[in-house]
Amino acid sequence: MRATAGSVHVWRADLTALGDDLEDLLCAEELARAAQILHPHKRALWTRSRGVLRALLGRYLDRDPLDLCFALGPHGKPTLSQECEATVDLRFNLSHSGCLALVAVTAGREVGVDVEVAVRRQIDELAIAERVLGREQARRMAALNSRARARAFLDAWVAREAVVKCLGLGLATPSTSPPPPPPPPDLWTASIDVGPRAAGAVAVAGGECELHRWDWRG
Repeated sequence: MRATAGSVHVWRADLTALGDDLEDLLCAEELARAAQILHPHKRALWTRSRGVLRALLGRYLDRDPLDLCFALGPHGKPTLSQECEATVDLRFNLSHSGCLALVAVTAGREVGVDVEVAVRRQIDELAIAERVLGREQARRMAALNSRARARAFLDAWVAREAVVKCLGLGLATPSTSPPPPPPPPDLWTASIDVGPRAAGAVAVAGGECELHRWDWRG
């Protein structure tokens, strides 16, 4: 498996289809974080998403996933620590929502990825869109019926969050998120098909690149 600066690899994982043996790949700090998630099902999904990330990066680096060490940026974006020497400047990002996880991998370019599974709770899409996504986006959504508006909001939200994560600015919820600063002109984004009840997007710094998508099956 090889990552290059001219491409981004996006892996989709159905976390319900994976086993709990992925927990064996986690470090002590990750296991401690998992233990703080009180709901057993949510804890299992989080643990599996981290296991998928480690397993994938181990393949790209040709290293034991257990040997990988991570560092965190100012807003919590993970990177490989200096202890993980590699011949390629591997960049990656992980997102998981419900039973779905996306992992984006590239080389030498900042990357962000986001996935959101649609939820049943009611939110005011137009109010959030006007505050966070801009008046023009809100105006276009206002012309749609409720079902199309919910889909358009979900697509726009994951694209925004992928950009925010690519820039290393952290995440927020729709109810509290402030507008992000304008992205640099060379930031490239693409939507990721993750099924009818979810949305996904990836953002890469440095201009357009080739997108490759795969399903992770372990």
